[in-house]
Amino acid sequence: MQLSVLDWAIIAVFFVASLLIGLWASRRSGQSSSEFFLSGRSMPWWLLGVSMVATTFSADTPNLVTDIVRKNGVAGNWVWWAFLLTGMLTVFVYARLWRRSGVMTDLEFYELRYSGPAAAFLRGFRALYLGVFFNVLVMASVCLAAIKIGGVLLDLAPWQSLLLGSLITVTYSVLGGLRGILYTDFFQFILAMVGTVAAAVVIVNLPEVGGLENLLAHPEVSTRTAILPDFRDRELVVSLLVVPLAVQWWASYYPGAEPGGGGYVAQRMLAAKDEQNAMGATLFYNIAHYALRPWPWILIALASLIVYPDTEALRVAYPNFTGKIDDDLAYPAMLNFLPSGLLGLVVASLLGAFMSTISTHLNWGSSYIVHDWYLRFIRPDAEEKDLVRVGRISTVLLMAAAALIALVLENALQAFDIIVLVGAGTGLLFILRWFWWRISAYSEIAALILSFLVAVYLEFIHPELGFEAIQGHRKLLIGVGLTTVGWILVTLLTPPTEEGQLLRFFQQIRPAETGWRWVADRARAEGLIGEQTESLGRLPLEILGMLLGCFAVYGALFCTGYYLYGAYTSAGFALALTLLCSGGIFWIWGKINQR
Repeated sequence: MQLSVLDWAIIAVFFVASLLIGLWASRRSGQSSSEFFLSGRSMPWWLLGVSMVATTFSADTPNLVTDIVRKNGVAGNWVWWAFLLTGMLTVFVYARLWRRSGVMTDLEFYELRYSGPAAAFLRGFRALYLGVFFNVLVMASVCLAAIKIGGVLLDLAPWQSLLLGSLITVTYSVLGGLRGILYTDFFQFILAMVGTVAAAVVIVNLPEVGGLENLLAHPEVSTRTAILPDFRDRELVVSLLVVPLAVQWWASYYPGAEPGGGGYVAQRMLAAKDEQNAMGATLFYNIAHYALRPWPWILIALASLIVYPDTEALRVAYPNFTGKIDDDLAYPAMLNFLPSGLLGLVVASLLGAFMSTISTHLNWGSSYIVHDWYLRFIRPDAEEKDLVRVGRISTVLLMAAAALIALVLENALQAFDIIVLVGAGTGLLFILRWFWWRISAYSEIAALILSFLVAVYLEFIHPELGFEAIQGHRKLLIGVGLTTVGWILVTLLTPPTEEGQLLRFFQQIRPAETGWRWVADRARAEGLIGEQTESLGRLPLEILGMLLGCFAVYGALFCTGYYLYGAYTSAGFALALTLLCSGGIFWIWGKINQR
């Protein structure tokens, strides 16, 4: 389908609005690096929370969900739904600690928590490893989605799709800094949600699909609608449910769902007005990300099974498409059935999803390069204007690198699997470093090196040696096991962090005394903290809040699904669970934040 004049007009208005927001924010963003990267630490929870959701609502997310549903059914989404556990852990345990740290980036944390040359090396290494390598890989997967959407909907060559999507994004990111990104995210998220819901309604009611009832009864669809995997299939249950819920959520590092917080989520918490706004932002993010958004994508993915039952049907429908045809192509293919006007709105919403994710990753990655590499190691005496200039230059270079790598990726699920595998085994360390004094910079260095080497071997070297291929969840378990055992051994065999550094960290962060008993006693003896413990973390209550939060969000997720499926009794039970747990969360919120 060709876009009409109305469609192009809607897209043009969207581009102009995004650019104007960036220009408006540029008046303040260039004042200092704190303004450019943290908006002066003055942002409210609702704006930060929407920005987190908009960032994870990237152009590749609907493609990824479609890929998962077409291959493994609705239950296959537990590979990312399981990350809610670490998200809620961040809400109730880590949000206040991050805001309390007062650092500019989460990498500056290393020299607050650890001591000596090892801490400095870790900060500099991760600035390049995460800010460049890891960050560019994530952005490349988002760019891959833009290539497929542009190829299917606009008949654009890959380079044309990337140029169209990135030009405005880089412009307002360079000009407006984080403040411009936050306000643009708010505008883009509203547009994205309206477009996605409207597209789902229209596609489900297409003559080819025949409405919701016919969709769910179709032979290609009915076997894929279960929210939980078939418990008679042990292998499926282990790979789709047990491993994600028992291991993956705490063991793997994934952008937006880092165990213990981190990345652009930490950046948003550090930009909050205060600790409660940091908690509120992450709570809203987790509710919207896991309970509000998945079902429109899922319905479109299920409908695609009727129109394009396999990849061969997609290949026949798009014989001139130059990229690799896989199941993730089905999402943009279904959008071609939308009428004029709505098609323009949806394309604009997908562009918004692409731009919000890319702009966040550009600003976040640039903050690492500027603050944790350039200022820390290259020019410690750099002026604020110089830091902003380097931030803007690195933003452009990161975008160029991501675009180049996107041209060699094949599908969204491939990128997701690689990212999860590379981070396998590091998650437990990120959780425990706040609560076990013995973890040191050497522990983190070992975890980073081991996880990367194990991932490279399992993903690339092992198949080349002629060994039988290892299934995805087994690769994850092997990576987690080897990396975790390795960094724990290194922790016990290397020197601990200096006592003075531990005391300063405990005095400033005030975590729960669990794992810090002797440090807390020493801090009291030296008058660094008082005898009262109310200001310290209250871990049992915080863990209870995390669990209630998970049940509330999963309840809302199930309630929506069962309602769509016509299982109203089950939907009612799920709703009751959500309401009951929400009441418990309200009570715990007051207890945790009492002065």
